[in-house]
Amino acid sequence: MIKLIVGSRGSGKTKKLLEQINDAAKTSAGNVVCLDKTLKLRYDVDSNVRLVDMDAYGICGFDIFYGFILGLMAGNYDITHVFVDSILKVGGPEKDLEGLGAMFDKLSGVAEIKDVNLVFTVSADENTLPENMKKYL
Repeated sequence: MIKLIVGSRGSGKTKKLLEQINDAAKTSAGNVVCLDKTLKLRYDVDSNVRLVDMDAYGICGFDIFYGFILGLMAGNYDITHVFVDSILKVGGPEKDLEGLGAMFDKLSGVAEIKDVNLVFTVSADENTLPENMKKYL
């Protein structure tokens, strides 16, 4: 299942994400993973959460990110939750919402098969999202 936390910059998306991360860490019977462009969340997430710095792996572009997520799931069948902060930064400076929506569509099928919850923060107003992303709100 894919869920989005959407809002403009400074609207509290990361705070909501942190609450969900820490709740999942307390209740999940499996592993919880948090992906971030930096390790700015390292002091805020529960110590049981696997925090991954996407920049350390050279993740730039939605196709590379998609492959990275599949690799995570293939390497660890116990992952129940994946949280991603600032997903639009992965796609580059042009904020490709259409490309992001297409990647979500591909990830959706994998998430259902693997029974993994994927939660993303997206720095955009809800009314600017393309139709292929609104179903994940």
